[in-house]
Amino acid sequence: MVARLGAAERAELAARLPAWRMAHGRDAIERHFVFADFSAAFGFMARVALLAERMDHHPEWSNTWNRVEIVLTTHDAGGLSVRDVALAGAIDRLA
Repeated sequence: MVARLGAAERAELAARLPAWRMAHGRDAIERHFVFADFSAAFGFMARVALLAERMDHHPEWSNTWNRVEIVLTTHDAGGLSVRDVALAGAIDRLA
């Protein structure tokens, strides 16, 4: 089982993942992406899906035309964990 992030790790989130924010009402982080069109958004989702599968950590997400919204939390931990931070960083590198 993966442990939830501690206070010190949470304090570093804003500096480490500046494009991500705390999700409202949840122990999760989220980021919204906007692309030129649906094809670009869907291509990004396909790349993230392959990455997430390799990392064995899967996002909650939605897509509407050129927008992709991603929420990361670790259900087994009951909130944010190092797995979320790692996947968010990897997603940032893809974007």
